[in-house]
Amino acid sequence: MQQAELSPRDAPSSPIRFVEFVALIAALMAVGALGIDTMLPALPDVGRDLGATARDLPLVIVMFSTGFGVAQLAHGPLADRFGRRPVLIGALAWYVVMNLACAAASSLDMLLTARVCAGLGIAATRVVTIALIRDCYSGRAMARVTSLAVMTFMVFPIIAPSIGQAILAFGSWRLIFNMIAVVSTLIAGWFILRMPETLAAENRVPLEWRRLVANWRFTLADRQSVGYAAAVIGLQGALFGYITSIQPIVADVFHQPHRLGLVFALCAGTMMVGNLLNSRIVMWLGMRRISHGAMLVLIVAASSSLLIEHLGLESLWTFVVLQAVTMMCFGLAASNCSAMAMANMGAIAGTASSLQGFVITTGGALIGGVIGTSFDGTTTPLHSGFLAAGLVALTLAAIVERGRLFRPT
Repeated sequence: MQQAELSPRDAPSSPIRFVEFVALIAALMAVGALGIDTMLPALPDVGRDLGATARDLPLVIVMFSTGFGVAQLAHGPLADRFGRRPVLIGALAWYVVMNLACAAASSLDMLLTARVCAGLGIAATRVVTIALIRDCYSGRAMARVTSLAVMTFMVFPIIAPSIGQAILAFGSWRLIFNMIAVVSTLIAGWFILRMPETLAAENRVPLEWRRLVANWRFTLADRQSVGYAAAVIGLQGALFGYITSIQPIVADVFHQPHRLGLVFALCAGTMMVGNLLNSRIVMWLGMRRISHGAMLVLIVAASSSLLIEHLGLESLWTFVVLQAVTMMCFGLAASNCSAMAMANMGAIAGTASSLQGFVITTGGALIGGVIGTSFDGTTTPLHSGFLAAGLVALTLAAIVERGRLFRPT
């Protein structure tokens, strides 16, 4: 197969070496994951120390996620007005301070307030990193960078609970927040020292309400932006549904709760493989062929899972095999759809990524919540969620492409 000729916009233009750029982007993205997943094993200790009930403890995660989702709307316009560096540096500094506040909290109300504020700050990493990628790369090269960064990022949700558990062996839950503050400081230092500003002064957008609304309108009027972002919402919702459903599925459906870590790692691992594979082949095959093909395979895998479950032939290992295929397809489809949604947004990358990030995060969380709360003692809701997500995503892609699926460019 011959390598497709790259347009000038596909050519790399990162101010630092490619490997370091991907590593830095992945580290920035991972800081937010550390803020959620490392806390999971510490929640019972938090409840005992602060007098919180089991019903209150999920708020430690929910409040952080709420701040993270809402604040994306603000970080994008700020990054387009003042540049990527000041917004991200300021956000990381704020995140460090808020984690130290979490560590010092003497009541649940203080902890939840600091958690909301921490989420408001770290939301900048999601928005600004995408804008950075869009500043430095476009087209298939952008999809390649995004895949590698997401692949690296996927490691953290797998190992973060173990990190939190290890920290608890040496201290209290407060030490976890101190660790996050230290790691965030180191990553901020790396960014400050190595990454120059990528938004030229002449390309900065004034922070005016009319212009902001106009940029939002531009983002929502672009066929590719809306269509592929909407496709990612459904796919992200299915992923959130998996995250909220996998524990009761392994424990209550297959009665093997001790294998939860193994199942989670195997399925997340194939998602990583999917992103790595995408980074290798996207320059040759193109984003459309890969993402549309992945959606099709995802539909077949989810349908097969539903059929096997309906026939009463499903075991833990048939579930894992087909779910692993589904998760790999998710990785291939979501990364390319995200890149294509940003393809025409170069002039307002910050604002566009913030609006897309807000609707993808909040919409995906709502869909995932519906899938998770629909758990009925079977795997049917989860498989149905992935099947619906695949069908909707492929339909949206067909609408965006006016029926010309699988085309190379």
